[in-house]
Amino acid sequence: MNEQLLNIAQEWRGPLLLAAQVLAILLGAYLLQRLVARALTRLSNRYPLPPELLLPVRGGIRWLIMGGALIMVLERFGVSAAVLWTAISGFVAVAAVAFFAIWSVLSNLLCAVLILMLGPFRLGDVVELVESSDKPIVKGRVIDINLLYTTLEEVAEAGTGALVQVPNSLFFQKAVRRWRGGEIPLHTQLPHEE
Repeated sequence: MNEQLLNIAQEWRGPLLLAAQVLAILLGAYLLQRLVARALTRLSNRYPLPPELLLPVRGGIRWLIMGGALIMVLERFGVSAAVLWTAISGFVAVAAVAFFAIWSVLSNLLCAVLILMLGPFRLGDVVELVESSDKPIVKGRVIDINLLYTTLEEVAEAGTGALVQVPNSLFFQKAVRRWRGGEIPLHTQLPHEE
């Protein structure tokens, strides 16, 4: 009977030791995170630190501590830190390439939000994109603003002009002349066209 209990104890010794180590790592990480948060709170009470700075610092430190604890736990389960870092760095590299591949789309989305929120021009306004040398690029009446493009109806001398889709980010890279919708008729010449 004693021999059976000894065999069972030997069999469960490894998993119980591993569980105790994992719990110790997680508890230590939690306590360290709480200690650092308390120190940051004391620091912010002593010195007037803006909350806009303190909140991301706390979050970053929390992620670093918990990420380190996760790596230590995975090492206890036999995952090599070198393999883990290789996987993470590979993922980050792929994410960076994907981010740069869609950068222009994200830029146009952000600029669309800014155009809609700040209102540098509205539907019906006549706008003209101007190169730095005061050379016009495109001019037309705004007929649509979507998440990627602003659609302009070109100002033509006779009849309706062509529709031009201008990427939203271009409105923040070039100078823009604007005439409110009721200020200038669509088919009249502007002063610089004479």
